[in-house]
Amino acid sequence: MQPQITIRPAVEADFAAIARITGDSYLSAGYFDDAAHPYMAKIMDVASRAEQATIWVAERDGAVVGSVTLALAGEPYADIAMQDELEFRMLVVDPAVQRSGAGKAMVEAIIGHARTLPGIRAVALTTGQTWESAHGLYRKTGFQRVPERDWLVPGTDIKLLVYRRDL
Repeated sequence: MQPQITIRPAVEADFAAIARITGDSYLSAGYFDDAAHPYMAKIMDVASRAEQATIWVAERDGAVVGSVTLALAGEPYADIAMQDELEFRMLVVDPAVQRSGAGKAMVEAIIGHARTLPGIRAVALTTGQTWESAHGLYRKTGFQRVPERDWLVPGTDIKLLVYRRDL
């Protein structure tokens, strides 16, 4: 039995752990070869992200084990959110504890939060085409592919897949 996972808003004291987990997750999954990649530098700058978006952490036994960024349509970190959607991005779990329930706990907390937001009728996300473990998590938590909304990272040939779950 895994210890309890708490999902809560990130505070400044969490930023270093969030940056480390984000970098470790993206690199260990093979999304990028180098932490110096411009996108990696951007997503590991947690303080700047926190100024423009809501960041939550998953905590177990007092340690941050994951994080996720939330955005509504029109906000700087919203890539695909429509007016009736809450979007989440950069859902990461420390590679040392992946597949222990932290990702699922964050997704369930996001869905619960979205239900409390006026005018929000769905949760949407973008994920990489080859990120199979993420696809499995999203399918298990009720998300469905929306292939007509898939898109390419500007200036690249990297295709990102869109999933949506109605509330």
